[in-house]
Amino acid sequence: MTDYSPTDLAAQLKSGLLSFPVTHFTDDLEFDEAGYRKHLSWLAEYPVAGLFAAGGTGEGFSLTLEETDTVVRTAVQEVAGAVPVIASATGNTKNAITQAQAAEEAGADGLLLMPPYLTEAGQRGLVEHVSQVCAATGLGVVVYSRANAVLRDVSVAEVADRNPNLIGFKDGVGNVEQMTRTYARVGDRLTYIGGLPTAETFALPLLQLGVSTYSSALFNFLPGWAVEFYEAVRAEDREEVYRRLNEFVIPYLDIRDRTPGYAVSIVKAGLAAIGRPAGPVRPPLTDLSQEEQDNLRELITRVS
Repeated sequence: MTDYSPTDLAAQLKSGLLSFPVTHFTDDLEFDEAGYRKHLSWLAEYPVAGLFAAGGTGEGFSLTLEETDTVVRTAVQEVAGAVPVIASATGNTKNAITQAQAAEEAGADGLLLMPPYLTEAGQRGLVEHVSQVCAATGLGVVVYSRANAVLRDVSVAEVADRNPNLIGFKDGVGNVEQMTRTYARVGDRLTYIGGLPTAETFALPLLQLGVSTYSSALFNFLPGWAVEFYEAVRAEDREEVYRRLNEFVIPYLDIRDRTPGYAVSIVKAGLAAIGRPAGPVRPPLTDLSQEEQDNLRELITRVS
């Protein structure tokens, strides 16, 4: 059972950088529990406000319900309360409810509600989807607004009013007007989390819109560097932020943008580059080419 009430979790998440670990696979694409545990143990040594298990960087979209449950339980057991564990729920409403209830039973501290798959939906349907999942659990819930589940400001306000355990809004769109409208309408009722790929790129401008933290994929293989970048953002040290963007993040984006799906693949390549391999990505994602891996390794060496 979690020690975090939804209110406690909201305060905790906005207090620091958020970690979204990869999920380790063996060469035959099965879950590598030992590798995952070792990775979590290493990340937990650094100051982060929350650890999100089986999220987007963790290839949650490629996991079965049973695998998601295993990954979440492994994370809860391994970090043993050192860092709050936020589990993922995804897919259709019934599957998301099943995952939410399994996460609560496993001892997770909160829930990240991912977009449902495939089908487009109107705002009314998305409000009902979020509300039904929130009603099925006592955990604090962060909703991920992205892809086919982009919540507009009026909808965010409604789900916040209807669901006391909805504690956070993760923005995966980066629409300045919509984020401004949302914060203006909802204010500090929710914790706002940056959720765009390689969120460091957007961290400083979004800070002005109430987005006080973000999910760092780079933390997987450059945890110290990622924490220092976050501290520069929170201090609004523009010179340092842009120095680091030019030094590492923008060249990193040049590799990431070569193929769709590389936002996840490049993180596993980064772990391989520092001698902490996490295995391959599962289809439909693809791993970086050897040349791209070499380019990334050179880039990491420059800042390590």
